[in-house]
Amino acid sequence: MSDAAGSLVQAAYDAVRDAVVQRELLPGQRVTVRPFAERLGISPTPVKAALAVLEREGFLVARQHAGYFVAELTAADMRDIYDLRSAVDALAARDAARTRPAELLTRLWELLDGQRSALADGDVARYAELDRAFHTAIWRSSPNRRLLGVADQLDAQLRLGRNVTITVPGRPEASLGEHTEILDALESGDTAAAEAATRRHVAQIIRALETALDSTS
Repeated sequence: MSDAAGSLVQAAYDAVRDAVVQRELLPGQRVTVRPFAERLGISPTPVKAALAVLEREGFLVARQHAGYFVAELTAADMRDIYDLRSAVDALAARDAARTRPAELLTRLWELLDGQRSALADGDVARYAELDRAFHTAIWRSSPNRRLLGVADQLDAQLRLGRNVTITVPGRPEASLGEHTEILDALESGDTAAAEAATRRHVAQIIRALETALDSTS
């Protein structure tokens, strides 16, 4: 594939993935090629190639003779993704505790304060945005060049599912406490504590997910 063709596929990939993650296209909805080709001013070919990539990554599902549809995550799918997130987040936290970059620690405290304010104001959307930013900042601090890409893919896939954990009574407040525990471990440079605190945090998210899904089943 030439560089020009590759860049067209990348543009189509980014456009479709953003539409899925931002819920412009909803789970179960059919993804058609023409609107994206027209929006981007390109032929259908790179859009079709991008859809095939997104299907391999789990964002779309292919149905014979029907085309591509936005994936609908089951509870089991979300548990599987969170299990992988636990490993990735723990690795990133261990790296951050080892290096303790001052800029990162300052940024994390700012994000934690912002989460508290958003929670006090009842701004759930802002709270969720800052929660993602907190974890993303830790991922970005890792020297592992592949970690951020893996973490970003897992996070984007989780956003396909229903954000139900925040509806569990007391869960947002507990999450703030868990973030504080992670941050304290990072500041102290305790790699084992940072990894353990991160794994506990993700385990609690999984527990909250199960609680929320049980209450709506």
